[in-house]
Amino acid sequence: MDDNATLLLIEDDERIRDMYATAFMSAGLKVYTARNGEEGIALALEHHPKVILVDIMMPGMNGHHVVTTIRKDAWGKTAHIIYLTNMSDPENVVAAHAQEPEEYIIKAQTDIQDVIKTVRTAMYAK
Repeated sequence: MDDNATLLLIEDDERIRDMYATAFMSAGLKVYTARNGEEGIALALEHHPKVILVDIMMPGMNGHHVVTTIRKDAWGKTAHIIYLTNMSDPENVVAAHAQEPEEYIIKAQTDIQDVIKTVRTAMYAK
């Protein structure tokens, strides 16, 4: 496992979180998981993962607020963030792209192997 191949997955649905975490670990990535936005922010700022995957719809703090908060940190300004969500409405897509993510992935429309490829690409982006 590449020590730099770290990923933070912020996802409130335990089943989805576990499915993606297992797939990422099987692909040789070190995975941190967060059940909500507050936990995700704390893990991001503590571990500085190479890539952060964040859902939008979560109880409490939504994904947009999570990304806005991470982007306020000096490290977070250039963090590689990927939205991984089922929200495809224009308002959420526009709000997400304003945060300059690496990608905006619709879970239901994207095979998990394609998500892994996107994560790997983001890990080695400048």
